[in-house]
Amino acid sequence: MCGRYTLAVSASRLSDRFAVEPPLDLKPRYNIAPTQVVVAVRETNRRRELVSLRWGLIPAWAKDADIGNRLINARSETILEKPSFRAAFQRRRCLIPASGFYEWQALPDGKQPFYFTPGDDTLMAFAGLWDQWRAPDGSLVESCTILTTTANVVVAPIHDRMPVIVPPDFDAVWLDPTSDIRQLHELCLAPPPVMLRCYPVSKAVNQVRNDSEALIQPQVQ
Repeated sequence: MCGRYTLAVSASRLSDRFAVEPPLDLKPRYNIAPTQVVVAVRETNRRRELVSLRWGLIPAWAKDADIGNRLINARSETILEKPSFRAAFQRRRCLIPASGFYEWQALPDGKQPFYFTPGDDTLMAFAGLWDQWRAPDGSLVESCTILTTTANVVVAPIHDRMPVIVPPDFDAVWLDPTSDIRQLHELCLAPPPVMLRCYPVSKAVNQVRNDSEALIQPQVQ
């Protein structure tokens, strides 16, 4: 799964990577967690836009928002079968910018967090889905989920799942609502294209209230 990640880049770098208007207020975040508001890129009316979405997908047909707490990730292998994700995968795909992500390894003395980030410091794009839900009070809630796939050789020793990472050359294909669904599904199942480095970090990341650069500093085991 993907339960925590980071986004710590300049507004101009984010703008250049995704061909969107630079955000006015982009603060570095080192412990992005489910139910929080996250930055995403989507395409509407043939125009890319940078938007803020709640992490945890709330399908349009949901009776209440609590379902989003359980839908932070979507398994790419079954994406075409699940009612919660099928329609969004067909028509409402997004890219979720990330600098890195965390996973935990079970050890005799407890779970140890590890940080995964591109070896060349590139900005990643997680494959995401988004949806709109009308709350009982009439307000519109826009939310998202992150697709996951089988872990590559770097992540596998720590966890069996990892985010689907979309290569830059496929940004336009992923965002285009008219793209071939089967081709996109194959993209999700392909080995992640990004070379990652991995190292242990402080258990302080376990607490959502902690959010500083110290969280991604290597720890000596």
